[in-house]
Amino acid sequence: MIVKIVALFLVFMAVLAMFGRLRMPGAKRLRDARCTSCGRYRIGKGPCPCTKG
Repeated sequence: MIVKIVALFLVFMAVLAMFGRLRMPGAKRLRDARCTSCGRYRIGKGPCPCTKG
């Protein structure tokens, strides 16, 4: 009985690991929305506040 529980747990962990390797659908767009100099997220189409001297 314990062997079955351990085997199911290991299978479950393997399935979670496979899903963890998948990329989020919008990850590239989120990465591109960051400011290149300070790293903050830019909201809208305007420049980042760190570049407005």
